[in-house]
Amino acid sequence: MPASPGTLQSPPAGAQAVHRALGLLHCFHDNGPDLSASELARRMGLSVSTAHRLARTLVATGFLDQDERTARYRLGPAVAELGQLTFHQRGLHLAGPELDQLARRTGATADLAIRSGPHAVILVGGSVLPSTGLGLRRPLHSTALGKVLLAWPASTESPPPGPLPAYTDRTLTDPADLDAELALTRERGYALNDGESAPGIRTLAVPVLDATRTARFALALRSTPAHLTPESLPHILAQAQTCAQALAVLLLPPDER
Repeated sequence: MPASPGTLQSPPAGAQAVHRALGLLHCFHDNGPDLSASELARRMGLSVSTAHRLARTLVATGFLDQDERTARYRLGPAVAELGQLTFHQRGLHLAGPELDQLARRTGATADLAIRSGPHAVILVGGSVLPSTGLGLRRPLHSTALGKVLLAWPASTESPPPGPLPAYTDRTLTDPADLDAELALTRERGYALNDGESAPGIRTLAVPVLDATRTARFALALRSTPAHLTPESLPHILAQAQTCAQALAVLLLPPDER
């Protein structure tokens, strides 16, 4: 018998349903307006009925909210709760004061990021918007943060596949060139982005390493070429490395603190 309107239907069974549900949540990464079922379906490449069924399941579990007036969806309270939990479990609430001090000492914007798929996601620092608490999602291959995360990867992580998109005429788009840049990054202990993601921006990044020599986080200082000069680089690098060493202790997993 057909389900009545508004009746919660079972989502598709198995791992595919989990993958689709998580993909639905990722549709809200850009902090844009609320999304309709048809917009979710288009972004996911699903039928509207499947997108609606998955979205209603996520509403029932608190991961999405639905506006009763417009029937459009937004992220729900369960996402906010889990976000706050992981933020504190990772010790990220302790990183803000360290980054503030680093920014004052160097005159550059200080940020801390983790890897999320093909992106470096800034979680704490000067690039996090005070109005929303959201940082930036930046491509790995065109940023100093991303190069650090690629140069000291976890065993389960791999470089982004080519071809790599260009954001300026300086972006490394050949995977072989990126591999050479990552080897240089490991050799000297830091990464540089010199106008590869946006013109007129120069960024220095260093790893926050764990006991396995994996970059659990990347720490970046972003400014202009006039400020991050070859002459000032050694001093700024030393400041960044000192901060990274402090963060490596502050950001230890709870069972290792």
